Amino acid sequence: MSSRSPRRGHLARRLFQLYTGLALYGASSALLVRSGLGLEPWNVLHQGLSERTGLSMGLVVTLLGAAVLLLWIPLRQRPGLGTVSNVLVIGAAMDSTLAVVPEAHGMALRVLMTVSGIVLNGAATGLYIAARFGPGPRDGLMTGLNQRTGASIRLVRTAIEVTVVATGFVLGGTVGVATLLYAVTIGPLAQLFLRVFAVPSASAGPAVVATGQPHGVILRP
Repeated sequence: MSSRSPRRGHLARRLFQLYTGLALYGASSALLVRSGLGLEPWNVLHQGLSERTGLSMGLVVTLLGAAVLLLWIPLRQRPGLGTVSNVLVIGAAMDSTLAVVPEAHGMALRVLMTVSGIVLNGAATGLYIAARFGPGPRDGLMTGLNQRTGASIRLVRTAIEVTVVATGFVLGGTVGVATLLYAVTIGPLAQLFLRVFAVPSASAGPAVVATGQPHGVILRP
């Protein structure tokens, strides 16, 4: 059998993980929107902008992702397939899910939708990061600022997320218990699913996964 066949299979798995992960990320974000208990930091901003502009939230995700990608130019960051796909797929998946999932009524359903959304978000994060096709536009902004300023990833990420949450809240985005729950659980969840979905190398060697808390690898939509 040709050595190209295993390599094609390896690439096919990575592509499947990339696009499945991105689609599930958008769907998970939509579940958090419908729960009404709070959103991820960037989606607080996306929702606020959606409220102010009348654009769909998914379209705002796409447009802002493209705008953030332009900031990579002075930061000398290089996008990959995953970066461009992140901009195009997540917003579309979010709008598609919002179109079919109604707003939750009753606290039990809202809590269930929140927990499901956060866990699904962690699984989606693990899927497409493990595919290794490049960071999302917002994480590229974070790492670019880290490289250009010398500030730590933790400090840069915190500063960015505090800024987007505060701005989004002022614009009308939803901040709530789910926002806090997401902040404290997404790291461990992403780390778990990075191990679950780790892709072995094309030469069938052992998979290499991140260790410790994934402060620098979690991609934001």
